[in-house]
Amino acid sequence: MPVTSVDSDAEALTMTLVADFAAGPERLWQVFTDPRQLERFWGPPGWPATFSTFDFERGGRARYAMASPTGEIARGSWEFIDIDEPRGFEVVDSFVDENGDAIPGMPAMRMTFAFDQTDAGSRLTNVTYFDSLEGLEQVLAMGAVEGSTLAINQLDAVLQGLREFAQGTGTQLEILDDQHVRITRLIEGPRELVWRAHVDPDLMRQWMLGPDGWRMSVAEVDVSVGGDYRIAWEPEPGTEGEGFGFDGTTLLIDEPRRIVQTEHMTGTDFPSTTNDLSFYEEDGATLVTLLIEYPDAATRDTVLATGMVDGMEQSFERMERVVLA
Repeated sequence: MPVTSVDSDAEALTMTLVADFAAGPERLWQVFTDPRQLERFWGPPGWPATFSTFDFERGGRARYAMASPTGEIARGSWEFIDIDEPRGFEVVDSFVDENGDAIPGMPAMRMTFAFDQTDAGSRLTNVTYFDSLEGLEQVLAMGAVEGSTLAINQLDAVLQGLREFAQGTGTQLEILDDQHVRITRLIEGPRELVWRAHVDPDLMRQWMLGPDGWRMSVAEVDVSVGGDYRIAWEPEPGTEGEGFGFDGTTLLIDEPRRIVQTEHMTGTDFPSTTNDLSFYEEDGATLVTLLIEYPDAATRDTVLATGMVDGMEQSFERMERVVLA
């Protein structure tokens, strides 16, 4: 993982993040000063950022919003204080409301971003300066160390480009913590079609089948916030196994970028998970990312032990072969 340390200093009133990358400092500069690239990693998993404005000049401002899987919105604003291309820049980062006004009681923080050459590539040093110990402790209590680590650890995929980062690796699983896993798969196809393959029942029946010998017997999908869905599978004649299915509710829609749904195994008392599915297209290929939130580590391990990831890979291979061919 790129992040090597995140340290807070109660005497200096600072939090310092250090991360190392194989790419050079000029490339780091590009991704931190292009809002379309920046928003791919600035929010931690489950809280992707969208920059609505980005006036990159001294005295200019950038505004962004991060949306949780349940639709909760956290907004921020950067005021650019200093710009030293390509070595770094400095901002004042503030918590703001929907009108862009600072939220009373929330700290405003001065942040510096420095991009330095190393033998292996480059180093990011991000220092956040606080006006008070109370402000530092408030931000730390909000999970700033964990959130910034998870966010910056997403940067490799942006720096390398999707194909260099993920092509040929198949379906990849990352265990982020006791409750969260991230599953990624690069699909050779445009985002619009990959999106439709995930929400159109006729297309879903063609590829979302897991191992050969199964068919989708139920595909009822209401793609609207608050809408319910139900999908089920059963074995074809001659294939061993018992039918099963899932049901749930759609919590968030940002077509064709993101869909968040609950998932519950139909007919059981198993707890539900929250499935946060996102799509990013680059050069005709689409990175599919599924962030799953489990109620606890035991449930996570039980589900992963079913061979779910292998089944997803077989389905994705079928999508490329049947739907996208």
